[in-house]
Amino acid sequence: MRIFFLVFALFFSINFSSNSSEDHILRQTYEKAEKQLWKSNSSNYQNLYQQLNYYPLQPYLDQKRLIHRMRLSSAKEIAIFLEKFRGSPLDWPLRKKWLNYLIKRNRQALFIEFFQPTNDVNLTCHYYQYQLNKGIEEDEVLPKITKLWVVGKSQPKSCDPLFERWEKAGLRTKEHIWQRLAKSADGGKHTLIPYLTGLLPLEDQYLGKLWHKVRKDPAYITNLTRFPNKNEKETSIYTYGVKRLIWRDQNRALKSYKQAKGVFAFNNDQQQQIALKFSLALASKNHKSANEWLQQVEDNNLTDNIVQWKIADVLREQDWPTIKSELLSLPQSYQQKQQWKYWYARSLLEAGDETQGRAIMEKLADKRHYYGFLAATYSDKPINLQDKPLQITEQEKIELFKNAAGKRAFELFHLGRYYQARQEWNYWLRQLTERQKLVAAKLANEIGWYDRAIFALSQVGYLDDVDLRFPLAFNDEIKSHAAKYAINPAWAFAITRRESSFMSDANSPVGARGLMQLMPDTAKHLTRRKKVSTKYLLDSKNNINLGTKYLKNLLDRHKGNQVLATASYNAGPYRVKKWLQSAAELPADIWIETIPYRETREYVKSVLAYQEIYKHKAGEESSLFNQLHTLNISQL
Repeated sequence: MRIFFLVFALFFSINFSSNSSEDHILRQTYEKAEKQLWKSNSSNYQNLYQQLNYYPLQPYLDQKRLIHRMRLSSAKEIAIFLEKFRGSPLDWPLRKKWLNYLIKRNRQALFIEFFQPTNDVNLTCHYYQYQLNKGIEEDEVLPKITKLWVVGKSQPKSCDPLFERWEKAGLRTKEHIWQRLAKSADGGKHTLIPYLTGLLPLEDQYLGKLWHKVRKDPAYITNLTRFPNKNEKETSIYTYGVKRLIWRDQNRALKSYKQAKGVFAFNNDQQQQIALKFSLALASKNHKSANEWLQQVEDNNLTDNIVQWKIADVLREQDWPTIKSELLSLPQSYQQKQQWKYWYARSLLEAGDETQGRAIMEKLADKRHYYGFLAATYSDKPINLQDKPLQITEQEKIELFKNAAGKRAFELFHLGRYYQARQEWNYWLRQLTERQKLVAAKLANEIGWYDRAIFALSQVGYLDDVDLRFPLAFNDEIKSHAAKYAINPAWAFAITRRESSFMSDANSPVGARGLMQLMPDTAKHLTRRKKVSTKYLLDSKNNINLGTKYLKNLLDRHKGNQVLATASYNAGPYRVKKWLQSAAELPADIWIETIPYRETREYVKSVLAYQEIYKHKAGEESSLFNQLHTLNISQL
C-alpha cells in the first residue's frame, strides 16, 4: 500500500490536471481526513494522513490542526510552517490566529517575532506598542502612528494607548485633526465629526459643526450666511457640499455656486473639481447646462468619463459638424482611441466625405472590437476575429506542473473549493513569468477553469486566442436552455461571459449570484417562489435556466429589440424605460453611446461584440451589426 501511494504521488506531482479514478481516491481520503482532524491523535486520522504524503493539499491538514490545537509548545512547529509557506494562502489564517493567541497570553516577544506587516489595525497597534515596551526609541515608532490616526473612521481600542502617547509627544497637529475631519466627512464615518470638532481650538470648532451639517444635508450650503468668514477652510467645506448637492438637486446647486463665486475665493483646483462633478452630474441627467460645464474642464483634467460626455452631449443632437469639431479638439491621446476614431469617421460620412470616412472605417474594421465590428458594416468587410491561438509545448506544461502552489490551486478547483482555489492561483501567478502565465491559462482552460484562463490572458495582455478568451463553457446547458426559451445561444454565451467570465460561484457586491449573475428578487419572480437560496442560484443548471428565461422575458418586453433587452439585463427594465422616455429617437449606435450609466453603456457594447464572436465561432452568418447599423431606438 505504501509503495502504491508513493508511486502514485510521484505521478500526481507531474499530472495534477488529471481527473482519474486514482485522483478521486486521494481526494476522498483527504476529505475523510478533514472530518477526522479534530481527533488528530487517533490512529484512524494518522493512517489517513500518512496515505496523503506528497498530496498537494496535505499542508492544509497541518494548518488546520495547528489552528485547532493552538498552544505555546507549538511555537517552533508554527514557525517552521509559516516560514515554509510565507506569503501563501496557508500563511495568514494561521499567523493571524497565532498572533491573537499570543496577545491573549501577553507573549510580547513572540508576537514581535511572528508579526508581519498587515492591514489588520488591531495587530499593527499591538506590534507598535510591544516595540515601545521592548525599549525601541519613540522617534522610530511614534511617527508611524500618524498614518493610523488620520483616517475617516474609529480605530480599535487597542490603538488608544498609542494615540495618547503620540499626542503627548506633540505629534498630533491641528492639520492632522483637520485632515481626519475631512476624511470622516467625505466618505468616512460622519459620527466621528463631533469628537474631532472637540479637538479643534475653540475658535475653529464652528468649522467642525459646519462640516457635520453639510455632511448630513448638502443643501445646507445654499444659505451663504452660514459661512461667516468665507476663509480657506469654509471654502473647502462649501466646495465639498456643492459637489454633493449637484447630484441631488442640479438647479439648486447651479444657483448656489453662481452666488458663491462672488463671495468665496475658489482656487483653480477647487474650480476644476466643481467643474468635473458638475459636468458628470449634468451630462448624465441630460441637463441643458451640461455642455457649458463640460467645456470648462481643462485638458489636463480630462478623464475618459468627461470626454465621453463631451461627445455624447453633441451626439444626442446629431450635430455632425460640431461632433467633428469637438473630436478634433481632443488631445491626440484621445483622438487615437478606436471609439473616437469611429465617431470621427461617422462625422465625415454624415458630412459627405465618403473617401476619408470609409478609409478610417476600413482600418478600424480589422479590429476585434465593438467599434471594429461597427466599422465593418460601413466598409463592407467581413468580421476579423484576429485569432492567434497560443502555441504551448508539453514540456512547458510539465515544467509548470512542478510548482506546489499550482498543484494546490488545481486540486482545490477539482474539489469544488473555488474561493480557496483562486487564492492559491493568484499567489501562484505572482511567482510566474509572463510566458508561464500563458501556460497556466492554457492548463486552466483544459480542465474547465475558464475564468482563470480568461483573467490570466487579460493580465498578460495576450488577447488574440479567441477560443481561450471566449470558450464554449457550459456548452450543453446554455444551448439547451437557449433553445428552450427560443433565444440565440450566442447571446446567452455573451451575457454569461460578460457577467461572470464563467465563474459559477460569482457573487457581486449588490447580491447577484452565479454564472448569469441573477438577483434573488429576480429569481423569486421567475420561479414564483417566496425564497430562492444562494445554493440554488449557484447551481449552474438552475442559474442558466433562470438567466435564459429572464433574457426571453426582457426580449419579449422590448418587442424583440435585443439592444434594449441587454441594457435591461444590466440596469433593470425600469431604468431603461425611463431613459427611453427622456430621449428622442436615435440611431442605435448613438443611443448606446449616450446611455447615462457608464457600466450599462460598456456592458451593452461588450455583449454585442461578444455575441458577434460567439456567432462566428458557431459558424453562423451574422447580421447583428448590420442590424445595429440601420436600427433606430425610439421613445416608448
